[in-house]
Amino acid sequence: MSKFTVFAIAAATTVAVLGGAASDALAVAEINVAPGKTFKGPGVAVHGYDPVAYFTEGKPVQGTAELAIVHGGATYRFANADNMKAFKANPAKYVPAFGGYCAFGVSVGAKFDGDPRYWKIVDGKLYLNLNAEIQKTWLKDVPGNINKAEKSWTKIKHKDPATLG
Repeated sequence: MSKFTVFAIAAATTVAVLGGAASDALAVAEINVAPGKTFKGPGVAVHGYDPVAYFTEGKPVQGTAELAIVHGGATYRFANADNMKAFKANPAKYVPAFGGYCAFGVSVGAKFDGDPRYWKIVDGKLYLNLNAEIQKTWLKDVPGNINKAEKSWTKIKHKDPATLG
């Protein structure tokens, strides 16, 4: 078993997508969310970290349950009201690429968990990675890996992580 298979299996055990309102419901497994429902709705995206803070503070910042909104079948949490307002105004700017799954994992046709501590903004888009080791590999060829991931994502977007090799 390769290390990528092990990571894919580990990631698959932590992922579940729960439907929200009909307009927010997405196909199974498009967004990497914490299992279970939250007070505000479906599972938590970005492990509860504020997706706007990466752009405004340049670092991961934990959001709060009190400042949360549901978008695209996932609950996003925010550290402050200004960040929540910015997200509401333009969610596409702040939602992580590939549904918050590991950008390198997607480039190799897998859905690894995206850890909010291993991130990079490239051309105005937030990318997450599984861990420090995977991020080092991803950083060796960011444009090439993004290109591979974009092609792969169209094929795996709707697939359950457990079904991917």
